Amino acid sequence: MPREIIVLAALAVAAPAPAQNHVVPAPVYQLRIYELYPQTKAAFHDRFRDHAMRIMKRHGFKIVSMWETGTADKPQFAYLLRWPSEDRMKAAWAAFMADEEWARIKRETPAAHRPIVGEIQDRTMRLTDYSPPM
Repeated sequence: MPREIIVLAALAVAAPAPAQNHVVPAPVYQLRIYELYPQTKAAFHDRFRDHAMRIMKRHGFKIVSMWETGTADKPQFAYLLRWPSEDRMKAAWAAFMADEEWARIKRETPAAHRPIVGEIQDRTMRLTDYSPPM
């Protein structure tokens, strides 16, 4: 085999592979806003803080932040979730809603604290191509 062919073959093997454009999908955000009742607001926060957050974490939820909003007579609780994809979001919510521990906790919420939440607003949000990085 001529020397030039051997050198070219060695260079081809040693050359780095062409850069591959791996597009990482942008995360999906989910905004949830719960209507609360003044008389059960504390019970809601206790249940969310002490139980829901722990169970959500077990199912892969990434809570970005949480807020109280609304007014004194119409309190609301809002939180933002970050997901790698809409498919992952849907699968995690299905697992959370089917979680036996969560179902038991909801059943065991004292009758005096029911209903604990009213209307729930749920918005799936996708970043625009001109959004600042998060």
